[in-house]
Amino acid sequence: MIKSGIRLLIISYILFLPNHLAAWGFTAHKQINNAAVFTLPPELFKFYKAHITEITDKAVNADMRRYSLADEACKHYLDADHYEKIIPIDTIPHGWKEALAKYSKDTLNAYGTVPWNLELIKYQLTKAFESKNLYLIIKLSADLGHYAADLHVPLHSTQNYNGQLTSQEGIHSLWESRLYELFYKDYDFAVGRASYIQNTNETIWTRFSQSFTALDSVLLFEKLATEKYPDKYVLQAKGRNTSKIYNETFCSYYNQLLNGMIERRARASIELVGSLWYTCWLDAGQPDLGNIKYEPKKEEDEKEKNFFQTLIEKSKMIGRRDE
Repeated sequence: MIKSGIRLLIISYILFLPNHLAAWGFTAHKQINNAAVFTLPPELFKFYKAHITEITDKAVNADMRRYSLADEACKHYLDADHYEKIIPIDTIPHGWKEALAKYSKDTLNAYGTVPWNLELIKYQLTKAFESKNLYLIIKLSADLGHYAADLHVPLHSTQNYNGQLTSQEGIHSLWESRLYELFYKDYDFAVGRASYIQNTNETIWTRFSQSFTALDSVLLFEKLATEKYPDKYVLQAKGRNTSKIYNETFCSYYNQLLNGMIERRARASIELVGSLWYTCWLDAGQPDLGNIKYEPKKEEDEKEKNFFQTLIEKSKMIGRRDE
């Protein structure tokens, strides 16, 4: 009964979020951050619930920065198969300093840094809690949620990130956005209570390894679905433009073959995001956040919003378009 109540409460917040598409899907990133708030224990939930709108809306800012910052794209992925082909991931040093000593920074940036970047954001959020910097707590909580979610996407673990090396172009948005948009209303976002993470580095690399392990199935099942439904596209009109999207029959069969994978990765994302927030707060000494007043800089927030919108309309992402 309690679990059902929590699920209904979460759904009541997320069903009406803006419907956009990008990495993981803008909708998915916002829903993951939103749902993660409900994993927190009472002493932290009150704070995050008070700022749930900002943390939800800013969940996509990391993707928006990819329109203006050249070094942003690499923070969302890691091409593990550039270094090794099979699990376990033991060729790539899990520590950033060790990785730098083994490879150049240019090489690491070229093939992605998401696990190391996520650990850096965790450190920065802990420091923001220590200093009770409300602006940074909200900003970094939103960013941490984004990168933690990206960590759970199998296609963020490969050089073949959009199926371009196996004649499966478009699979990135298919897995991250199209299937999610079609079926997320059936997902269970109530994942239980966040817990303290004893070893952040180990946890992050375990989650990334799970994504890398799932990659073969993501690619294989798309090929099987294409063999069964070769006419897998349909034209969709948006205003004056017409685009080609995967039809629902193909998507339903591919989703059936995946057997709940996308929901499982979304749920794992929610659980990790909440647990990382909680861990940062505990590592910061459990600061009292009740007496912090948030005074948003409305003018700056509006400028940022308009800047991002202009970039989307007139510019292209720097780096991988489908990452």
